[in-house]
Amino acid sequence: MFVCLCFQVTTEVEMTELHEAAAAGDLLQVHEILRLNGCDPNQKDEEWSCKTPLHWAAAGGHVEVVRLLIGHGACPSLMTEHGWTAAHSAAEAGRLPVLKLLQSLNAPLDLEDLCGETPERIAQIYGHHDCVRFLKKG
Repeated sequence: MFVCLCFQVTTEVEMTELHEAAAAGDLLQVHEILRLNGCDPNQKDEEWSCKTPLHWAAAGGHVEVVRLLIGHGACPSLMTEHGWTAAHSAAEAGRLPVLKLLQSLNAPLDLEDLCGETPERIAQIYGHHDCVRFLKKG
C-alpha cells in the first residue's frame, strides 16, 4: 500500500509556479519551490482537471521531477477529476521510464479511472505498445 504524507497548503500563486515548473520539467525550479516555500506537492489545479504537479511531470516524462515530487510527499494515487492517477498520465503520453519509476516506488499502476480504464488500457488506446507490455507484466 502506498502511504501519502500531508503538507501545508500554500497560496495559489506558489502552486501555479510548482505546476508550471513540473510540467516544464524544470528540476532545479521544482526543487527550489519545494525547498523555499514548503509547497504542497499534492495541490490540485482546479483549472486543469484537478491535476497535481505529479500528473504534469508524469505526462511530460520528467523522471527526475517525478522522483523529486514523490520524495517531497507527492502521492501517486491522487486522482484528477476524471479519476486519472500519475500512471494514467504517463501511459497516455507513452512515458515508459516514468511508469518504471512509479513501479519501483510501489505506486499503483492498475487503478481504474471514472470510466473503468486502467493505465494499461490508456496506453493501449494511444498505441504505446511498450507501455502496454510493461503494464501487463506488473
